[in-house]
Amino acid sequence: MAIGAYVSVLMSNYWHTPGVVSTIAAALLAGVIGFLVGLPVLRLRGVFLAIATIGFIEALRLGVILNVPITGEGLGLSNTRSADPLGAINFILVSLIVIVFVVWRLTKGRLGNAWAAIRQDELAALSQGIDVARYKMIAFVLSALMAGYAGALEAHLFFNIDPGDAQYGVTRAVQVLTFAVLGGSGFVLGPVVGALIITLLPYIFQGAGDYINILAGVFLIAVIVFRPQGIVGRGGLALVRPAWWPKARVSAASPG
Repeated sequence: MAIGAYVSVLMSNYWHTPGVVSTIAAALLAGVIGFLVGLPVLRLRGVFLAIATIGFIEALRLGVILNVPITGEGLGLSNTRSADPLGAINFILVSLIVIVFVVWRLTKGRLGNAWAAIRQDELAALSQGIDVARYKMIAFVLSALMAGYAGALEAHLFFNIDPGDAQYGVTRAVQVLTFAVLGGSGFVLGPVVGALIITLLPYIFQGAGDYINILAGVFLIAVIVFRPQGIVGRGGLALVRPAWWPKARVSAASPG
């Protein structure tokens, strides 16, 4: 997200490129960086993979963003050509629908079946002839593309990019992970529902004041204990899912 945000704003500010061009270029660069980072880190598994990716986050933020003059260093970067907020929000909503549909379609074919097998057991998937390294790299690069695209859209929605941890650091990474765990990481709509709930909690419980984070933590723990498959897990949203919406499958999950 940081790469997408900074690259898109820098292109708009210095090269005056159209928003669509800068957003696509930023997302593609994020995908390339994701591929380069994935080459060494995807050899790791479990907690070691998480530590390696967190290390990349901090290296990018502390080593580049906060020390390179063109990024504004600790002061952040102002977007002098920020888009109209209403128009940007509409574009973000359309993008969300398109991306959810594309990801859902990817889980329906050979690619989705390979991801599901890898998620269950990498060694078993490898013994069945699945190229685990290749499919994990595809998931890693697609994730980087989507994250870069999201960062670019967010940067054009606001007037300033904050280099602090809360926006593009470990805190933000944990927040995104919370979206997936709460909604259901094995289902396409899971992270979307999780993000919607976490975002709306402060508005629903306005009277909680400074205790809103405690309330959100208790809510998350309750979901993990009583519904480890997430809110969108089996039996979760069956009563409110529209009849035309395709049923989610476990194969929607990306590898570990």
